[in-house]
Amino acid sequence: MRVLIIVPAYNEEDNIVRFITKLKEQCPDYDYVVINDCSKDHTKDILIENGYNFIDLPVNLGIGGGVQTGYLYAVRNGYDIAVQMDGDGQHDPAYARALVDKVASGEADMCIGSRFISNEGFQTSSLRRFGIRFLKRLIYICCGVIVNDNTSGFRATNKALNEFYSKNYAQDYPEPEAIIAAVNGGYKVMEIPVKMRERTGGVSSINPIKSVYYMIKVSLAIIMHGLFKGKEKPNGA
Repeated sequence: MRVLIIVPAYNEEDNIVRFITKLKEQCPDYDYVVINDCSKDHTKDILIENGYNFIDLPVNLGIGGGVQTGYLYAVRNGYDIAVQMDGDGQHDPAYARALVDKVASGEADMCIGSRFISNEGFQTSSLRRFGIRFLKRLIYICCGVIVNDNTSGFRATNKALNEFYSKNYAQDYPEPEAIIAAVNGGYKVMEIPVKMRERTGGVSSINPIKSVYYMIKVSLAIIMHGLFKGKEKPNGA
């Protein structure tokens, strides 16, 4: 099966070479595309100098728009499975194949790499862990599924979900909303344990002020998905 790694990147000049080098070593039979979301640092120059495969967005679309661009690329180029991985180096390419295998076998339409199953590796800050636990309960109440690492951006999806996401994807802090949209669309979502690393360079896009906005926005979105449960269009229709 043809597999594409989608790597959204914004101001990742400190991380992108190290990440792509490891990706090529661990997943030589997978293709990849970096979505440069109008970075203000030297990310684009580094991508050009190293001959990396990338799409250069003319305006900043945010994480949602960047990832959706990757799904659209996957659909237009006929990939069977897409794997989303952050360009900051927190996601270890060594686990990508395990995610792909679960999707390729038909066990899941989406397989999420979760740091909260084996609880190994970088566990993120206590504040973010509190927010993730809150969203976990809210998702279960509204949609009846348990997703431990609902903010994980490390995930594999099949062709049907790639098509769905190429047309329907949340724009701000999209990970929890993307999960719920998939569940309510009739897709099967599962998690497997992975180890994640702490960011070694650059700055996270989510600061304390944005975290408050994040929680309010995502909570309202989950509640709305719960109210319209079962009405999402399945199979990318």
